[in-house]
Amino acid sequence: MDNQYRKWFGEKHGHTVVSALRDKGWAAYYAEDLAEAKKILFETCLPKGVSVGLGGSETLSAMDILGVLRNGEYKLYDRYDCDDHFEVCRDSLLADYFITGTNAITEAGELVSLDCSGSRVAAIAYGPRHVIVVAGVNKIVPTLEAAVTRARSIAPMNCRRNGHATPCAETGYCGDCNIPDRMCNQLLITMNAQKFPGKYSIIIVNEDVGF
Repeated sequence: MDNQYRKWFGEKHGHTVVSALRDKGWAAYYAEDLAEAKKILFETCLPKGVSVGLGGSETLSAMDILGVLRNGEYKLYDRYDCDDHFEVCRDSLLADYFITGTNAITEAGELVSLDCSGSRVAAIAYGPRHVIVVAGVNKIVPTLEAAVTRARSIAPMNCRRNGHATPCAETGYCGDCNIPDRMCNQLLITMNAQKFPGKYSIIIVNEDVGF
């Protein structure tokens, strides 16, 4: 399919989801590409001088935000450069801002996030004063059921990325394993953001990015 049609399709679906998210209390933004998403993140959503925690995210890696966060204008809980990953993730729960991705977003404006340890979903649900979520239009699905299915279907890629010796890391298919290395342990459905006005921001990017 010609890229212009993908961009048109992503734009239509992206704006639909942004509208649904705003109706549910999110500060939601549409970005045409990762460069625009990065600009929105640093110029609109994230003030300088705050403490910042991160969720593991291929989308954030693609945005290349670490260089900016490490430049001294933020107090970064750096999960990628630390001696104790567990303690950094715990500290991140009390950060001023937590930046992360998500696994799926429904057309009705619901987020589904599936975690291994639960540090990311814990931060999305409660702890940091503000949460910023960045997601590509490839994460958009029609229903909650489809969102959970999507989260499970991409788990094999996350297992290989993180070096987990799960059956799906070999087969490419989720087998609902029951082993210590299992990654699909904590499932969070974020249905509404109106309880805490101003806490949640989400940037929808018109690109196929992240898992």
